[in-house]
Amino acid sequence: MELLNIPLQAVIWFVVAGFPVTVANGVGFALFALLLLQGSGYWFAKLRQLATHDRFLPGAGAFAAARRADVVVLAAGLAFLVWAMVADPGAGSWPGLGFGLFAALELVNYFHVQLMYDTAEDLRYLRSHGLRRAHLARDLSVRRRRP
Repeated sequence: MELLNIPLQAVIWFVVAGFPVTVANGVGFALFALLLLQGSGYWFAKLRQLATHDRFLPGAGAFAAARRADVVVLAAGLAFLVWAMVADPGAGSWPGLGFGLFAALELVNYFHVQLMYDTAEDLRYLRSHGLRRAHLARDLSVRRRRP
């Protein structure tokens, strides 16, 4: 669903809701789309891993690199978005900051701890154990042994 959410969210916010396409809103949406692309890539890799019964996630190295790079990209993007919001508050910047903050939450959700608890099993786990480590974080902790 992450991959389909990119054009869907663009239509909802920029066409239906009528948010202006400004640099700030575009940067925020690009950050959001970047994290959704990575999430989609992870689930495709996970399906492949399950289909091949491999112990290791295909592309794990790329996801590990993305985890580090995303922090830098998001920090720079959010700094720009805060500046844009202060310089020109309103519809031309607030949605972009919202998209950027959502991207930061997705970074946490994909690479650190699970923030989405949408099944009964997930909710039982949350109530009894607290936040669960993200699926991708668990897959990245499985390291290939070097010969």
